[in-house]
Amino acid sequence: MSDVLACMRQNEVVGALCVSVNLADLPQVLTLAELHPHIYASVGVHPDYESVEEPSIARLVELARHPKVIAIGETGLDYYRLKGDLEWQRARFRTHIRTSREIGKPLIIHTREAAADTLRIMAEEKAGEAGGVMHCFTETWDVAEAALAMGFYISFSGIVTFKNATQLKEVAQRVPLERILIETDAPYLAPVPHRGKLNQPAYVKHVAEEIAKLRGISLDEVGRSTTDNFARLFKFDEKIGK
Repeated sequence: MSDVLACMRQNEVVGALCVSVNLADLPQVLTLAELHPHIYASVGVHPDYESVEEPSIARLVELARHPKVIAIGETGLDYYRLKGDLEWQRARFRTHIRTSREIGKPLIIHTREAAADTLRIMAEEKAGEAGGVMHCFTETWDVAEAALAMGFYISFSGIVTFKNATQLKEVAQRVPLERILIETDAPYLAPVPHRGKLNQPAYVKHVAEEIAKLRGISLDEVGRSTTDNFARLFKFDEKIGK
């Protein structure tokens, strides 16, 4: 971990959000956040986790009161990895949105082959009142536009650096700069030139470089904007990592 943190510093990555995917592993996430001022945490149960403790609103609210927890999720819908009757996914998604609205912390939303239902539930549950980010975005401009209209941010991962990600590159050119975030989704989806390797937070710099190239702006401008966007979305009152 010390090497990972040192590499972050060398690549001017000033903060990172360690995302919860289930409640069993949450203590490790919180411990990491407690030990390092520039690491933050979320609370949630990923839609790919079927046979795990099912979160209630009360339980999530309780856990989200931790001072280093800045978001609710990862939550959402995934019709790619799991098939059959997925009503439990939709119910869990609603629980997270209601938690987010109750505690006033933004959502981290995952959607894969489920865009229509994701947007429908977001609208029905008034997710825009809480706000949040469409994490590791891979959908069309129409989906991005609908999420933006609800006040959400769009986050790009290493996928945007892939040669065949033509549609996603076009979306990255169209999303307003003040609504863009960048991420690794580590340990997955390492960007070019590290594709196929274990991902790490420092590699988010390559995502920023790709966004800068696509938009014809400087890397510094992307860095400043995405850092400011992160602070605004997650309601920082002081410098990130202080």
